Amino acid sequence: MRIVLGDYPRVRAVKDLPGHEFVEVKPLYAAFARMVRRLEFDVCELALATYLQARDSGVPVTLLPVVMIGGTHHRSLTRLPDAPALPPDGLRGRRVGVRSYSQTTGLWVRGLLREEYGVDAADVTWVTTEEPHVAQYTEPPYVERSDAASVADLLKAGDVAAAVLGPRAAGGQGAGLVPLIEDAEAAGRAWVERHGTVPVNHVVVVRDAVLEEDPEAVDEIYAALKAATADAEPPVGAGWSDELAKALEIGGRYAVEQELVRAPVDVAAIEEGAARWSE
Repeated sequence: MRIVLGDYPRVRAVKDLPGHEFVEVKPLYAAFARMVRRLEFDVCELALATYLQARDSGVPVTLLPVVMIGGTHHRSLTRLPDAPALPPDGLRGRRVGVRSYSQTTGLWVRGLLREEYGVDAADVTWVTTEEPHVAQYTEPPYVERSDAASVADLLKAGDVAAAVLGPRAAGGQGAGLVPLIEDAEAAGRAWVERHGTVPVNHVVVVRDAVLEEDPEAVDEIYAALKAATADAEPPVGAGWSDELAKALEIGGRYAVEQELVRAPVDVAAIEEGAARWSE
């Protein structure tokens, strides 16, 4: 099988499995469009929002119950350090930069903005530098595309008042930026306590045709991922759980509210598809 996984220490042992081709893609998110548009890989790490949109568009992939990365995102809504203070509810009518409207970090940020500050996705103009991964998706009218090279450039040029750029943003773009949310770490912990789960960013999917033709090989990959993530901090790990179901339900609800998907996300159907790997 052709497999794409991020270069995490915990999965390096998985890449030692014989008989498979592990494809290195950097940055990792460059693999996502290749997967959902051309089914270029057999097993692929995928951003949650991309998975939800692919499923909504009928792309033939199945979710493996594996979370590769995740975490809270109150720290990911930022501004320049020398810019005036701007409370989150002050974003109504403003322009906010984000790499892509369908980026998963943006999904979680917009969700908390609506939930905690009453700011709907449509209250903001989202200025993007990249197109969605899923070709069938059409962005809502409150999304604009910029020819800027990066979201950080949008901030520096004053084209946006804030940006979805966390500490782990690609290329170090989030370095030195200031969170709009005061005590973002505490706010993130409160979100987790309130919802009983941790936001999921990257999952793993398998092509349906591969699952039908060689399920044992897929089982081998899943077992290796489960062993590799056994001691990881939530939400990273393998296996269906109430926490994963809650994250999918909340992320799916946010996706509907933000016009990322057309239909409500059927978490029970996703669980049924992953039943092969449930315990």
